[in-house]
Formats: sequence, structure tokens, C-alpha cells
Amino acid sequence: MNDNETTAHGESGALAPAGGDGALETRSTTELDRFENPGLPPHVHRAADDDPKAAKRAEKQVATLFGLSMLSTLVFLVGYFAIHDDWVFFFPGLGQAKTLNVVLGLSLGFALFFIGIGAVHWAKTLMSDEEVVEERHPLGSSEVERAKAVKVVTDGGESAQINRRPLLKYSLGGALGLFALPFVLQVAGSLGPGNVEELKETLWDPKYNDGKPIRLFRDPERTPIKLSDVTLGSVFHVMPETMEKVYEEGKHVLEQKAKAAVILIRLNPDDIKVQKAKDWGVDGTVAYSKICTHVGCAVGLYEQQTHHLLCPCHQSTFDLTEDCAVIFGPAKRALPQLKITVDDEGYLVAPQGFKEPVGPSFWERAR
Repeated sequence: MNDNETTAHGESGALAPAGGDGALETRSTTELDRFENPGLPPHVHRAADDDPKAAKRAEKQVATLFGLSMLSTLVFLVGYFAIHDDWVFFFPGLGQAKTLNVVLGLSLGFALFFIGIGAVHWAKTLMSDEEVVEERHPLGSSEVERAKAVKVVTDGGESAQINRRPLLKYSLGGALGLFALPFVLQVAGSLGPGNVEELKETLWDPKYNDGKPIRLFRDPERTPIKLSDVTLGSVFHVMPETMEKVYEEGKHVLEQKAKAAVILIRLNPDDIKVQKAKDWGVDGTVAYSKICTHVGCAVGLYEQQTHHLLCPCHQSTFDLTEDCAVIFGPAKRALPQLKITVDDEGYLVAPQGFKEPVGPSFWERAR
């Protein structure tokens, strides 16, 4: 800055030109213009505020909406038990979906929708709509202030007319009470299988192939794998040949695929430290369930230098050289190994299914 560009500070701290003539006007904060509080807009009365018949009509409308919610919840409960899991619903232009999923989704959605609409209609027509300003007060309220707070809550209840209109109270209670049942039912029905043996049975069981060993197929290419295709350090995501029948039938595809998912990796046989892992593999090529024993995520990250398999969900880590024992993370047991051999044509096959349950651990398991 040169001598001709010097400036001077005004008394309030604002910058002003040094000349004086035409200087910017300065103001202190106490001189700023203030706006008057415009106050609250005038209250507009609704029909239900002045006409008892209109209020009664609104009450019945709200109760009807809550009743429709109860009806939707009952449809959910009936559908949960009555609709067969194999029934399919076709959407023109969109494809097909399970009828059970469609009914459960729509009924639960309508149950929540009618509760919401009923509550909104109740607030719009019957609850007090006068704006109230509550001034802030110290956190340590006095007894008088606490009594006032209780009175505000009580007055709010009176304003909602829930005590004066028992029809609303009971219909809302019924809608909310029934709406909770689907969630209780879903939780109770998904806490885990009652029979652990069901988790051992997958499409790798020879009974699904007329008692013959089952070829390992690449996923998603769905082509068989020869031992010569598996080079040192390579990783294959594998499905059983019997999965083809499930694809053709189109039933329980995702469930069967999840239980049968396998990861195939070739190691140096000298690196494998557990004899059982060697015996159940072929020349260092081993196959393990791809489903994490923690909560069932897909284990698919392989680190060749350390021979570690990592679950991306919660970082459970399994050591392939130790028969996929857990070395880090929340998983509590090793990944089940699938025994593999080579058939006369050089293809990898599984002569038997898993000997351990696949997937997450449950309290029914001994280990």
C-alpha cells in the first residue's frame, strides 16, 4: 500500500476513506434498525372447531382409516400362514414375483399408510391448530415450572380430544397394536432353524445327482472345471452341477444358491498345515463354503501371500493353511470344507456333501 492509498478507521470499526468528504456512513451495532415482531397470524377456524356434527364426522373418518389399517394387518397375518411359498404372481411388463412377498409387502405397506393418513387427518381436523410459543427457560426448572410442563402435556391431550372421543382412542390402539404383530411374527420366524441337520443338506449331496459325485461348475459361467484349469493361487467361485435343475425349475433359486456357494483355491500342498484339509483336497486344491459363519456374508477376498480369506462385512479372517480356522473377527468357527476329487475325465467333483452345517452359527449347534 502506498501513501496515496491510506485509509482511516471509523469510530465503530468500519473502514472509511481518509478524505472525509463522501465518507461511508458508519453505525454502531446499537444503531441498527430493528424489525418489530409481526406476531402470529390470526387463527382460522375449521369446520370441526365450530360444528359438532363436522367434528363427529371427522372422528368417524379417522376411525375408518385406523380400521382399514387393522384390516390390512389381518390380511398380512392370514397371508403369512395361508399363502403357499411356491405360488407366483405375474406383473404384466415387469415379470413375476412370489405371491407371498407381494401380499405381505402390500398389506404391511397399507397398514402403515392408513395409520399415517389417519393420524394426519386427525391432526388436521380435530387437534388444536393454534400456534403456541414456548419461551426458553433454565434447564433446572422449578417446581412451578414443572407443574406448568405437566399442564401443557395435559392440555395437549385435551386438545387432541382423545379422552373425549373414545372411538379414536380404541381404534388407534387397535391399529397400532395389530401393526406390531407382523414384526413380532417376522422376528420369531427368523431366529434360526430348529433343525441343524437342515443346514448340512445342500445341493452338494449326491442324492440330488442319483448318488453320483457332483461336478464343480464355475459361477456364473456354469461350466465344469478341470484340475488343470486351477493354477497356483487362482480363485474360482463355484456352484454344484445340480444347480442347473434348480435354475430350470425356478424354485428357491436364491436359497439353494446361498447354501451351496463354494470358493475353490489352489495352494502349494506344502503350505497346508492340516492333514484333513490335504486329504479332502487334490494336489493343494481345496474347496470351502463361501458363506461366513458369522452372519452369512459371502467370503470372497483372498490374499495369496498370507493365504487368508476375508469376509468384507465384518472382517472375519480365515486361514486356508489351517483348514480355514478363524484368526480374526467375530466369526466363531471355521468355514466348512467340501471334499473334492477328480473324475475319469479330469473334472473336479464332490463325492459327498458338507459334513458340517453351512452358514451362521446358532445356539442349537454344539460348536
